[in-house]
Amino acid sequence: MSGHYDESGFVPLNIAVLTISDTRTEETDKSGKILKEGAEAAGHKVVEKAIVKDDVYQMRAIFSRWIADPEVHVVISTGGTGITGRDSTPEAVMPLLEKSIEGFGELFRHVSLDEIGASAIQSRAIGGLTNQTLIFCLPGSTGACRTGWDKILNPQLDHRTRPCNFAQMFRA
Repeated sequence: MSGHYDESGFVPLNIAVLTISDTRTEETDKSGKILKEGAEAAGHKVVEKAIVKDDVYQMRAIFSRWIADPEVHVVISTGGTGITGRDSTPEAVMPLLEKSIEGFGELFRHVSLDEIGASAIQSRAIGGLTNQTLIFCLPGSTGACRTGWDKILNPQLDHRTRPCNFAQMFRA
């Protein structure tokens, strides 16, 4: 990884994980578990994990609480980003964002294309920044969460990744 990785010490971030689902419980939430375990394995601290129904106002309440909490650096959600049924995560989150990170959704769909083919077009994964809190919304499948974490978020939430990364805004 020479040229794209700096060997200086790791700086852990505080991450909150939100699963959006009308049916998942803590016992059946495989996608949220993947994100939590991935963040912890990378050295980050998962400060909170929750499950919420796919309801715009219930989602906004949790996102808003975490956005207002100065101890939460990053919020990663899973679920509700499709185009069917009650999928409404982008509609809940977009009004809360100060800055959209269009490249996150674009890159997620690009990477997903290799894994799931043209079905990647149905993903409405989004990313953004508000109140110095990064927010990333991933689809609800375990494969999508692994892809999003392993190929995009893990390296971008590590300040050692060069030439740039999202974690730099939190480095002391």
